[in-house]
Amino acid sequence: MNSGSVHLRELTAENREVVLALSVLPEQEPFVGTVAGALTDAADYPQANPWYRAIYAAEEPVGFVMISWNCVPRPPEIIGPWFLWKLLIDHRHQGQGYGAEAVRVVAELISQAGASELLTSCFRDLDGSPAPFYERLGFVTTGDLDVDGETILRLEVHSSDDAAVDPRTEDHAR
Repeated sequence: MNSGSVHLRELTAENREVVLALSVLPEQEPFVGTVAGALTDAADYPQANPWYRAIYAAEEPVGFVMISWNCVPRPPEIIGPWFLWKLLIDHRHQGQGYGAEAVRVVAELISQAGASELLTSCFRDLDGSPAPFYERLGFVTTGDLDVDGETILRLEVHSSDDAAVDPRTEDHAR
């Protein structure tokens, strides 16, 4: 993968169906779910300020990411203010660095908006857990659990002194 090959795009009428068709391997689905499920969660929890984008490599959609964008935390159900809610890399594109690069792009975006940390959660002790992936990226456990009993992980991000960006109106490349 070339550096800078991952960028985030809004879901539109033109890309919605292909993004909805992205999927993980069957054994990964209990940990990741589906894009359609994420969009349902976003509609069901508007107070979590869901912000989502398709992950593109060049002109091809390879995944989906959704975060809570600077929401008011209401633990254990709504974790935040900055929470990586969904990261899905299509099974045909896994192992190419797209997931790690997408997390880096998200971390950069939220740092520009003033965040100091990005949180996520996962079951750490189950076979097939994404915990090792997140730990390789620098996430550490907080000692807290979410409403489903998943371990909350934290990634420190460095706030930018630049003007805050509004990712709801832009596509973002790294």
